Amino acid sequence: MSTSITCTSLSFTWPDGTSVFEGLDVSFGPGRTGLVGVNGSGKSTLLKLIAGELAPADGAVRVAGEVGYLPQNVTLDTGLKVDETLGIATQRAALHAIEAGDVAEEHFETVGDDWDVEERALATLGELGLGHVELDRTIGEVSGGESVLLRLAALLLRRPDVLLLDEPTNNLDLYARRRLNAAVAAWPGVMVVVSHDRELLDLVDQIADLRSGEVTWYGGNYSAYEEALATEQEAAERMVRVAEADFRKQKRELTDAQVKLALRKRYAQKMYDTKREPRAVMKLKSRAAQVSAGKHRIMHEEKLTEAKERLDEAVDAVRDDDEIRVDLPYTAVPPGRNVLTLMDLELAYGARVTGGFDLRGPERIALIGRNGSGKTTLLRTIAGELEPVSGAATAHVPLRFLPQRLDVLDGELSVAENVARFAPGATNNRVRARLARFLFRGARADQKAATLSGGERFRAALAALMLAEPAPQLLMLDEPTNNLDMASVRQLTTALESYEGALIVASHDLPFLESIGITRWLMLEEGELKETTPEAVGYPA
Repeated sequence: MSTSITCTSLSFTWPDGTSVFEGLDVSFGPGRTGLVGVNGSGKSTLLKLIAGELAPADGAVRVAGEVGYLPQNVTLDTGLKVDETLGIATQRAALHAIEAGDVAEEHFETVGDDWDVEERALATLGELGLGHVELDRTIGEVSGGESVLLRLAALLLRRPDVLLLDEPTNNLDLYARRRLNAAVAAWPGVMVVVSHDRELLDLVDQIADLRSGEVTWYGGNYSAYEEALATEQEAAERMVRVAEADFRKQKRELTDAQVKLALRKRYAQKMYDTKREPRAVMKLKSRAAQVSAGKHRIMHEEKLTEAKERLDEAVDAVRDDDEIRVDLPYTAVPPGRNVLTLMDLELAYGARVTGGFDLRGPERIALIGRNGSGKTTLLRTIAGELEPVSGAATAHVPLRFLPQRLDVLDGELSVAENVARFAPGATNNRVRARLARFLFRGARADQKAATLSGGERFRAALAALMLAEPAPQLLMLDEPTNNLDMASVRQLTTALESYEGALIVASHDLPFLESIGITRWLMLEEGELKETTPEAVGYPA
């Protein structure tokens, strides 16, 4: 039997009553499928339902074969050893015991036929660029990006029939992304990947577009999907124009029919008043004229109703995906003004800034480097969340920091309550008006933060950041495009183009960095902060 995933009449609702799916039917067969859709459409929820992490309210999920699932936010016990994370610790221990001369039967039962498990593990780590990670190291010694790849390595070692990947390139540097892409390209079974990474989505065989609780299929990779979608939208917009013209025509014809009916009534009344014909004849003629005019009016009203329905259908076919509408406050920084000073800064975990570093005026700095190089540590130190080992980080203007984990939100509070925490002086109406710009309208502003999707959490955290006082003249973002759909990334780019303060962005997303007008590139490498160029670190020119 071919490995596959089948969801039948699938329904799911969050505990607060928010409906995600109602009667969803979808199947995934062999090959690599890119699952796309706007933030909050239910992509991650669908993967969790398939993986058994969530239970549907109704309907069924059937999977032929073993499932491997890589969640969006990988959290591993920092005390675990690498071989435990890979799921081979017991087999390794048994192998080492046999090699040491212990021939107890339980060791052979533990190993089974998998005598090369350690070699396979090391080979898999090497393929993912983790050849330097020893099996006896603990998870606390590896970076967040490396922990994602370790979790993927564990799945690959299990050789599942079905692989589910939820935003797997989040937090991965350029080199790690290339390794992951190679693993995806070589995958032989069923794969469903949720991602906003264009390069990764261009490796899939088909696109499943999840929209309004239904899935539409497109053959080919993401680039082919965009071309097909553009063609569809052009056709849909043409249909809207045709339907609008027909609707206007039917309205005119109905108006003309009503005018003719009024004229006939006036003429009949005039004939009646002047008694030019016998009363019985005039009544018959009047009744016949009214019936005829009534039928004429009803016909035109029906045509108008049908034209309105066609127009509504045509309008619905044109996508108008909601996007983040960020309204950044006026935060201009004069050229040359000292914004940030780093002096002989030594960070926790070893990174340092030798001598002095100044950020002046509305500079836009890209902070790049390998996973684990200390980018997040540097940003947290500048934000005052971490104390430096020595030296100083001094901000001369108000700053705001949006962390990678978006842990500024309290999951037990609603979106509106979270934002109000950062702006205690703001009225409820002001909070909700600002949230509407971030697409949290009405009841959605009362949704608990714990139930939000990754992209929704970003919107809520950014809303809290921007509503807080004073407004930032130095804005620091740590991997801001993680978990954002393509439309939201474009809108964030547009918002940052109008931002007039200084900007520091730690990101591995080169297209995003290029789109926001970076003026300086800084790289953390081997514990040192250095000036660089994108070409110097292997990015395309």
